Amino acid sequence: MPTQAKAAVIDEITERFQNSSAAVLTEYRGLTVAQLTELRRSLGAGSSYAVVKNTLTKRAADSVGFTELAPLLTGPTAIAFIEGDPVEGAKALRDFARANPLLVVKGGVVDGRPVDASEVTRLADVEPREVLLAKLAGAMKGNLTKAAGLFQAPLSQVARLAAALQEKKAADAPAAEAAPAADDAPAADTTPETDAAAADAASDD
Repeated sequence: MPTQAKAAVIDEITERFQNSSAAVLTEYRGLTVAQLTELRRSLGAGSSYAVVKNTLTKRAADSVGFTELAPLLTGPTAIAFIEGDPVEGAKALRDFARANPLLVVKGGVVDGRPVDASEVTRLADVEPREVLLAKLAGAMKGNLTKAAGLFQAPLSQVARLAAALQEKKAADAPAAEAAPAADDAPAADTTPETDAAAADAASDD
């Protein structure tokens, strides 16, 4: 491939990395053209699934700071560039892989953070948005301003916040149990002087 053509491909992959909320690297060996077309459609509008050259993709990934992707760029590689909510893209890949085991998820980046294959699977298993928002609403105890903002947040962000709140609740529970009850509080200290004052007051009555 001529140098100018290589540069154009690198620029295109770089732009896709920059404009995507997630990029999931996969191995597609053995999949038919029809299956690849089906996968592209399942990712939804705005997203794409592109077969890439490893050497050019590595240069594009390096240019945007995704150097952690280098070990994944081996064998026949195609990348799912997800626009919109990464959770929906992860679910589409998971469901397609269940029906077509030849698709192998290697890992990628989500919201600019490197993830491995298991993290992509966990992202796909995130509960529906309505369930997560209901949990958050209860944890926030009626803070409507924050809740209103979360209805507009990406589902991956909502999922991370839900997990953080669950961890905080679990950490706070032992502390609450360890706090002494009011009935168990020690009695106020008395001194001979205070006892004497009380006795004088009683004798004056």
